[in-house]
Amino acid sequence: MGWLRGIAAIFLLVSVPGIAEAAYETLVLKDGQRITGEVVAEKQNALYVDLGYDLLRIPRDQVVRRTKAGEGELPAATPSQGVEPDASGLFSTGVLRATPMKELVARFGEAVISIETPSGKGSGFIINKDGYAITNAHVIQGETRISAILYQNTTGGLSRRRIEDVEIVAVNAFFDLALIKVPLPPDLKLNYLVLGNGDDVNTGDSVFAVGNPLGLERSVTQGIVSSRSRNLQGQLYLQTDTAINPGNSGGPLFNARGEVIGVTSRGARADMADNLGFAIPISYVKDFLRHREAFSFDKTNPNSGYRYLDPPRRQRAEAPKGLARPREASPARSASPAAAASPAGGQSGGR
Repeated sequence: MGWLRGIAAIFLLVSVPGIAEAAYETLVLKDGQRITGEVVAEKQNALYVDLGYDLLRIPRDQVVRRTKAGEGELPAATPSQGVEPDASGLFSTGVLRATPMKELVARFGEAVISIETPSGKGSGFIINKDGYAITNAHVIQGETRISAILYQNTTGGLSRRRIEDVEIVAVNAFFDLALIKVPLPPDLKLNYLVLGNGDDVNTGDSVFAVGNPLGLERSVTQGIVSSRSRNLQGQLYLQTDTAINPGNSGGPLFNARGEVIGVTSRGARADMADNLGFAIPISYVKDFLRHREAFSFDKTNPNSGYRYLDPPRRQRAEAPKGLARPREASPARSASPAAAASPAGGQSGGR
């Protein structure tokens, strides 16, 4: 009977959760892949992981983060673990697991980008592996020379990489949304963000934003949802006390699980009010992406946002003495979407 008790003891060790897994770690790599196993050796330049049937050597400079299996592990921003691609094929939706904010920033921060044009700077975020990204229409309004600054996790922190010739795919100035495509080099792999469910957003929920306020790259601000349905000039916004400043425009507003629930768009003027920020609800963003063909950008179409120079003024002959010269009419200039969208007494949180 002694051998039977020994077998039972072994069975208990294997079947009790947490005992057999205690020595296992999850290694998150720079390309987003994860490897779970027992780290049996640590050398200066490599880690050796026992996968149970093979021994794997992993260069240390490829490891972004190490966690114990099941502890503090973040869901990957890929179509897995409850995350599914939308029927449009352009973005993914799903419900992630609540995780400490600092870990969410470390995991999903790579997908937040800076956007630069000759007239200013804003924010944006990657929504799929092909480099498609969302930003505000007023961030790129009137511009066709657009650059994106990408940030990659490395062992020494974040590396900065500039990508030129960003393509404008679609623009909806009424909802202040734009879809752009960043031409990713073959050696560059980025995480992308998961779009959440707007119906799950409630007043009092914790949220945070990542963006580039006043050009201060990679700034993180935290707050709560002050109102889930604030009507401003006929459009609904998420109101939040998360700090939103010029340069935040186009960046993501995250919930406590790391899902994008809005696009930061504007904030109140500092001399008028504090803790007033607004974000475009994610439901508007999804509709815009699903019907992007209706808003396709065409630089030959003056309604697409391409900047046209004013025509030269006609030269007028001098009027004879004693006769008044006709008064010229002022050229009509349309207000920018940023100004048109601003709440009374406020200003856009854009570039």
